[in-house]
Amino acid sequence: MRNELALAKELDFKDPLKNFRRKFVNNINEIYLDGNSLGKLPKSSVQNINKAVNFHWGKNLIRSWNDHWLNLIERVSSKLEILFNANKNEITIGESTSVFLHQILTALINSNKYQKHLISDNLNFPSDIYIMNRISEINKSVRLTIIKYNSDIEADLKKLKNKIKSNPGIICLSLVTYKSSWIYPMKEINDWALMHKSIIVWDLSHASGVIDLNFKNSQTLIAVGCTYKYLNGGPGSPAFLYIQRNILKSLHNPISGWFGHSNPFLFSEKFKPSIGIKKFLNGTPSIISVVAMEAGIDITIEAGTKFIENKSKQQSEMLKKLIIKHLIPYGFKLESPIEVKNRGSHISISHSESWRICKALQKEKPLIITDYRPPRFIRIGISPLYIRYIDIVNTVIRLVEIVKNKKYLNFTHQKTIVS
Repeated sequence: MRNELALAKELDFKDPLKNFRRKFVNNINEIYLDGNSLGKLPKSSVQNINKAVNFHWGKNLIRSWNDHWLNLIERVSSKLEILFNANKNEITIGESTSVFLHQILTALINSNKYQKHLISDNLNFPSDIYIMNRISEINKSVRLTIIKYNSDIEADLKKLKNKIKSNPGIICLSLVTYKSSWIYPMKEINDWALMHKSIIVWDLSHASGVIDLNFKNSQTLIAVGCTYKYLNGGPGSPAFLYIQRNILKSLHNPISGWFGHSNPFLFSEKFKPSIGIKKFLNGTPSIISVVAMEAGIDITIEAGTKFIENKSKQQSEMLKKLIIKHLIPYGFKLESPIEVKNRGSHISISHSESWRICKALQKEKPLIITDYRPPRFIRIGISPLYIRYIDIVNTVIRLVEIVKNKKYLNFTHQKTIVS
C-alpha cells in the first residue's frame, strides 16, 4: 500500500485540523479508533478537574456553589446551543441520555398533543427501546410499534414514512445508528412528521460533535444525546436535552426534582417548576463531570463542526475504498452504507472471525483499538480531531496482515464484558 501511505502523509500535512490532535492525551504506541464509544481525554480537562477538585472543592468547599457552580450548568448548556444552532435556553445538561429520554417521552405523552403511540425501529439503540417498552408497560394507553426493516444496515424510509402517515405519534430514532452508521435525512423526516401530526425525538449520541447539526434549519423540535463520544466529555459525562421553545411551553417534567424548582434554595414544601428548559432539571448535578466535559465542547466549537464533518467524510471515504480494495478479498464485508451522505463517522465491517480479529488488533504495537458489536460488527470510529489519515491506512494494513497470517487463531472466542 505504498501509494496509499504516501497519499495519507500528504493529506495529514495539509489537514487544517491537524493541530487539534495536540489538545488530547495521545499514546504514541496506539491508534485509537473507538471515539464513537468513548472519546479521548482533552489535556485541558485534566487542568479543569484538578482546579475543581483541589481548589473549588478542596479549599473553597460549600462557598464554591455561589462562586463557581450555580451557573455551571447554564454556561455549558449555552455552549451546546451555539454548537447546535439552537435558541438560548433550549438546551440543558445533567442526566444520562436514558433518563432524559424517559422524561421527554413521558412529557410528550402527558401533553396530549400527540397520539399515544410510540414508534421506533430495529436500528435504534437498545436502551432507547427498553425505555419506550417500559413506558408502554406502565401506561396501558400507550401503544408501542417497533418497525422491522429487512436490513440492520439501512432504514427503509418509505416504510418509516408510511408508518408515520398511517399511525401518527411520537417517534424516537437515532440520527446515526450505532451498528452501521446509517444517518437519517434529519430535516426530511422532521418535516414529514410535522405534516402528519407527529414529532421526532432524535437520539444524537453518535452524531453530536462530528455531524454539523443545525436545529433551527432542520426544524428539529426534540433531541437528546450523550457527550462522551465525539464531544470527548469523559466516561459517563452528562447528556443533553434539547426542547424547541414553542414546544417547551406545553411540556412538564414528570420528575419534580429540587433543581427543577424555580427557587431550589428556598426549600419550599410546594413545588413550583422553573420556567424554560430549567424545569427539566432534576437532582443536584454532578459538578465534577460537568467540569470535565466543558473542554471537549470548547475544542469542538473552536474547530467547527463543518470542518470536522468534512474531514470525517474524507477519512470515511478513504477507509471505504481501502476496505473494498484490500479487505473484501480476505473475507471482510462492508456493513455500512456505501454512499458517504448516508454514513455518520464510523464504518462497520464484519468477518467470520470479527471478535478475535478485534483482539489481535490490540496485540502488537501500535495497539489498534476498535470495538465489537454483536453479532458480527467491527466498528472503526473516525474522530477527526485526533485521527490521522495515516492511522486509517495503517489499520487496514494490520487487518490484512492479521487475516492473511491467521493471527486471530492465537485468541479465544471468550468475550470480555466491554468489547
